[in-house]
Amino acid sequence: MRHGPAAPPNRTAGARRPEGRFRPRGREARIGAMAAVLTVPSLDLPELAPYRTLRRPDEHRAEGIFVAEGEKTVRRLLGSRLEVVSVLVTPHRMAGLADLLGNPGRGGTVYLCPAAEMERLTGFPIYQGVLAVGRVPRAIPLADLLQDSAKPLLLVAIDGIANAQNTGALVRTAAAFGAGGLLVSETGASPWLRRAVSCSVGAVFDLPVVECADLAADLRALSRAGVRCVAAHPREGSVALTTADLSGDCCVVLGSEDRGPREEVLAACTVRAAVWMRNGVDSLNVVAAAAVFLHEATRGRPTR
Repeated sequence: MRHGPAAPPNRTAGARRPEGRFRPRGREARIGAMAAVLTVPSLDLPELAPYRTLRRPDEHRAEGIFVAEGEKTVRRLLGSRLEVVSVLVTPHRMAGLADLLGNPGRGGTVYLCPAAEMERLTGFPIYQGVLAVGRVPRAIPLADLLQDSAKPLLLVAIDGIANAQNTGALVRTAAAFGAGGLLVSETGASPWLRRAVSCSVGAVFDLPVVECADLAADLRALSRAGVRCVAAHPREGSVALTTADLSGDCCVVLGSEDRGPREEVLAACTVRAAVWMRNGVDSLNVVAAAAVFLHEATRGRPTR
């Protein structure tokens, strides 16, 4: 990328602008009461670093930030209580966010960037033309989750889910069925990864999440607190889901499709249950299994 001096005023009409430069503005634009809306002057702007490092999630985690992608997800972020660091949007997509960008006190800077330059910045096409950086909220202790969640308690715990898209879809499924919180094992993908946030369509912004250092220990703590931990485990020795007791305080525990929860996690559960299947099918995708278990668990519970 070249960052030479601006072309002289008498440059030939129709001449191409230097790469990486955008049309300058005499002053900052503003939308409502939000911080300045800036046309990006250079792709090397330090504040754009999170958008240049989308493929380096460890750096984002170290900085305590996450990236939201797509209009629906960014709108949900802007409407949430989470801190918004910045928004990167094409001029074409700006109008669709104007109502939320004008909310007083939302904070963060809005950067306007043409679609082609956004692709150069991120390294791949951003088809919906909008990204945002948010601040990961403070960690929630398990004790706080138990105290603050509505009763009867319904929680979801996921063990060893390495695929971020599955993690995000599980967040969305848990939120859809009214779960009071999500426990994520030390062996799984963080729900704050970009693809997880995207697949949750922003549900992670409102669902309390506990990222466990030792999921098995946390499940034992739940059991001591009177929470029935029910493992989804389609193997011999499991009871039929329709006969499992999912009433009262309950935590549905899910593992990977091929192995299920780890042995130490299974040992910490109260009961193992399975969905009876036909036609030689021996397992469901973990997201489908979560929906079946949570539908069963919510039968008879008050609507939240």
